[in-house]
Amino acid sequence: MGTVGQPLRRSILTGGLVATVAALSSCSSKTDSTKTENAANADAAKTSSPSASTQGSSSADRPDSPWAAFARLMDGNRRWVDGKLLHPDRDPSQRQFVAEEQDPYGVILSCIDSRVPPELLFDTGLGDLFVMRTGGQVVGPVVTGSVEYGPMTSGTPLIVVLGHQRCGAVKAAYKALKDNKPLPGNLQAIAEALRPAYEQTEKTKHADPVDAMIRIHTKQTSADLRSNADLAPLVKKGDLAVVSAYYSLDTGRVEVLTGAPSA
Repeated sequence: MGTVGQPLRRSILTGGLVATVAALSSCSSKTDSTKTENAANADAAKTSSPSASTQGSSSADRPDSPWAAFARLMDGNRRWVDGKLLHPDRDPSQRQFVAEEQDPYGVILSCIDSRVPPELLFDTGLGDLFVMRTGGQVVGPVVTGSVEYGPMTSGTPLIVVLGHQRCGAVKAAYKALKDNKPLPGNLQAIAEALRPAYEQTEKTKHADPVDAMIRIHTKQTSADLRSNADLAPLVKKGDLAVVSAYYSLDTGRVEVLTGAPSA
């Protein structure tokens, strides 16, 4: 993708970018009449359902600033920790509301670990988040492009790079790199992507070097995205925040490491 001179909102997507987005995804914007009809149908469904009226959302409810999106996610994580989940936006009316198009307020780049499902630990629902999951939340061109998709095409205001406690991918990479014994198959590609974090970790003694490497890698990845040629202009204008965070398997709590936006 080319360098962005200003935030690309859905209202100004034209020409080649529209064609590119259409080719990448079937979730392109529809006509105004379709959107109006879809929203009206969803509103009608929510009105007829008491639970949906308290849980459903609309485009007007979508956080449109980095701080608002960040606050929404952290509120959801507090509910997860406290066991007071709302399970928002998970009813048939929400499914109908987002069927024609989507407008997520956050991008989450996290690990494939089965114990770290972003939609659950942030207590979010259908249409709220773009989620990318890779081993050790490592990135490459395709993953970076996927992260860029929301901010560059629809103004998604928040990216969260989420590392987590006892990450098996980082543990395996740490041992492979330290012992100079490559991992089998394409797993070694994950270890190589984690090499910068490993090298930084080895510069200082740590009580738990694997946990330190998890945190270092998460911060490095968010810093790289924050300075990305296409995302940096959005960050500079205050339209986008890139946050690094760490999830505790023991407590369920998300700890912010770097990049938390201000109100």
